[in-house]
Amino acid sequence: GMIVNCWGYNGQTPGPTIEAMEGDRVRILVTNKLAEHTSIHWHGVLLPNGMDGVGGLTQRQIKPGETYVYEFTLRQHGTQMYHPHADEMVQMAMGMEGFFVIHPKEPEQPRIDRDFCIFLQEWFVEPGTSTPNPNIMTDFNLFTFNSRVFPGTAPLIVRLGDRVRIRIANLSMDSHPIHLHGYNFKITGTDGGRIPASGQWPETTVNVPPGTTRDVEFVASVPGDWVLHCHKNHHVMNAMSHTVPNMIGVKQSGVDRKVQNLLPDYMAMGESGMSEMAAMNMPLPRNTLPMMTGKGPFGPLEMGGMFTVLKVREGITCYDDPGWYQHPEGTVAWRVAE
Repeated sequence: GMIVNCWGYNGQTPGPTIEAMEGDRVRILVTNKLAEHTSIHWHGVLLPNGMDGVGGLTQRQIKPGETYVYEFTLRQHGTQMYHPHADEMVQMAMGMEGFFVIHPKEPEQPRIDRDFCIFLQEWFVEPGTSTPNPNIMTDFNLFTFNSRVFPGTAPLIVRLGDRVRIRIANLSMDSHPIHLHGYNFKITGTDGGRIPASGQWPETTVNVPPGTTRDVEFVASVPGDWVLHCHKNHHVMNAMSHTVPNMIGVKQSGVDRKVQNLLPDYMAMGESGMSEMAAMNMPLPRNTLPMMTGKGPFGPLEMGGMFTVLKVREGITCYDDPGWYQHPEGTVAWRVAE
C-alpha cells in the first residue's frame, strides 16, 4: 500500500459529499485548520454573489482558526462540486475538493437504485516520499478514483436489474474519457443540470473535461465483472511507470548480471513490452506503488490508477463485495493452440 499526506475536508479527500434538496436553505460552517488562509467556492451552484467563496473578491479570506458561515437557498438540482478559491494550485493539488449533490424536488422517474460518486484526481508524489508536489502541472504519476488507485478503488456492487447512476467529477488538469465495459449508458446530466430525455444520448465512453461533472445512467442487465476505467492508457498505471526508461526492443542479455554487481536487486524490464512487470517483485522505494498491480481470478490484471470493477450479480441480498464472478460453463474464452 501507499499512504499520502493530503489536505481535505473533515479529515478526508475527497471531502464528504454534501447532499440537499432543491429548494432547501442550507447553512454550512467552515473552520480553517490549515496553516494558511482558505475559502470555499460552491462550483456550479447558483447562489448570491457574496456566498460564491472567491477569497479577496466576494469575501475575506478565512484565516487559520477562523470559522465562516455560508448560507443560501438551492435554486437548482444536479451534480456540483466544492473546492477552495484561495491558493488553488496548492490546496486543490493537496486534495481539497468534494461533491455537492442537489436532489430534485420532484421524485425522479425512473427511480435510481444505485447512485455512485467518483471524483477524478491527479497527483505527483515523488517515489519514496509521502507528500504531493503541487508545483507539478503536467507530469502527474498517480491518477485516482476518489483518491484511490486500483486495486484500492472501491468496486461498484449492483444487483441484476438495478437502475444505476454514476456521477463523475473532474477538477484535475486533464480531461478523462471514462469507459464502461459491457454496457452502453445514457449521459443524463452535466454540471449545468439534468439533460431532458429528448437530449440524452447513448455512449460507452464519456469524456469529462476539467471543471465539469457528468452523470451517466443504465440498467444493469448483464451479470459479470465489468471494468470502468479512464481510457488514457497511462492513467491506468501507477507511479513507477512514469520513471522507467523505455527498453522495448533492446536486447538485455547480460544486463542484469552486470548491473547486479552494483545493485543486487536490479531487474532489467520491458524488453518485449511492460506486461512482465506485473509478475516481478523488484524492491521499490518505500511508500511507492508498482506500475501495475492487482490480481483477478485468472492472474495478474496489469492495471492501476483510474480503474475499478462494476460487479453485477443476480439474487444478491446486500451490496457487500460478492467476490469474483463465477462464469457459467462454456462462456469463457479458451485456448486452442500454444
